[in-house]
Amino acid sequence: MEYRVPRGPLLAATFALLATTVLAQDKPALPPGSPLIGRPDNNPAAEKLAPVPAPPLAAAADKIPLDKFKAPKGFNLELYASGMPNARSMTIDEKGTVFVGSRLQDKVYAITNKNGKRQVHVLVSGLYRPNGVAYKDGTLYIAELSQISKIEHVEDQIDKSPKPVVIYSDLPKDEAHGWKYLAIGPDNKLYFEVGQPGNNVLHDDAHGQLRRLNLDGSGAEKIAFGIRNTVGFDWSPKTHELYFTDNGRDWLSEDLPNDKLNRITKLGLDFGEPYCHQGNIPDVEFGWGHDCKDYVPPVALMGPHAAALGMKFYTGTMFPAEYRGQIFVARHGSWNRTKKFGGDIALVKLNSDGSVKSVEPFVTGFLQPDNNYIGRPVDVMNMPDGSLLISDDWNGAVYRLSYGPNAKLAGR
Repeated sequence: MEYRVPRGPLLAATFALLATTVLAQDKPALPPGSPLIGRPDNNPAAEKLAPVPAPPLAAAADKIPLDKFKAPKGFNLELYASGMPNARSMTIDEKGTVFVGSRLQDKVYAITNKNGKRQVHVLVSGLYRPNGVAYKDGTLYIAELSQISKIEHVEDQIDKSPKPVVIYSDLPKDEAHGWKYLAIGPDNKLYFEVGQPGNNVLHDDAHGQLRRLNLDGSGAEKIAFGIRNTVGFDWSPKTHELYFTDNGRDWLSEDLPNDKLNRITKLGLDFGEPYCHQGNIPDVEFGWGHDCKDYVPPVALMGPHAAALGMKFYTGTMFPAEYRGQIFVARHGSWNRTKKFGGDIALVKLNSDGSVKSVEPFVTGFLQPDNNYIGRPVDVMNMPDGSLLISDDWNGAVYRLSYGPNAKLAGR
């Protein structure tokens, strides 16, 4: 058979296809789960975007730019503790000791508070991505990448480097979205997420879900699906319904999709990922044959690539009455957006039926006008006196938000 060399437009198209194939072959492969997977090719603006690495060391207390963080009139923001590289999720025991997990470090920290004097301890080290921490009746629970452990009688072991005891290990080991958030629900069960193992990928039976189990590690069950990655959830003090943040996919566009705030009204709900984003955008790759109406929509949109993480219903009485029962959310801030968004504590105001009335910035300044971070909030936590703690993995610190002229802490 005679082979004819293509000419004209066909020739040009053939060479373009060959060139594309060669370039694709020459392009270095990204590791599985890389946040750069899906980044548009041949796009100079997109090629400038990449995750913003946190400083490897915690900032010295006198170098933390606390004066640049802005809270509303009447509120005070002060340094509670520092010197904890990559400080992330928080929990507290009956004596007021605050435990702080980390994602990039191997440590869980303990902040003791005796007679107004606070001291930071390394409770335990040698762990792998111990992001999640929760406390109940003398026991600290720690969620690493692929296992959950406990330390009993933890208050008696602050300076003894205790060895955690594994209670649950039936977990995947994916690095992408593998770090866990951990909390204990009103039913005295441990709740945690298993994130989507990549930017935008199909889920299998082990990913993209919320699970819960008994405090001894038994009775594991899957309770919600279609979740990309939640790093914060809490229960309504009024209805006991679980609300959780969920981070939207990257590289769809700079402005879409938004991160979400979701609400679980019954077990087994599917929130749509990766088929449907922010409740109304079918995915360009996986959305075919799926209808966004078949999935549970969010109760609020939290902003484009905002990295909405830790959240808590405010249950104290120190703040004015208008804040009680409302939600505070730590927005870590975007990276795959030319003009970054987030880097604040947002206030989510609710209607009486639990739906969302508004989302507005509350504590700002972590993201500066020059588009650079000087802090990145991760988690929030109610304190017994009605104040609110805020963790910052950029500075390796925890701040205290209080209200009123007499609400500041004495001593360090």
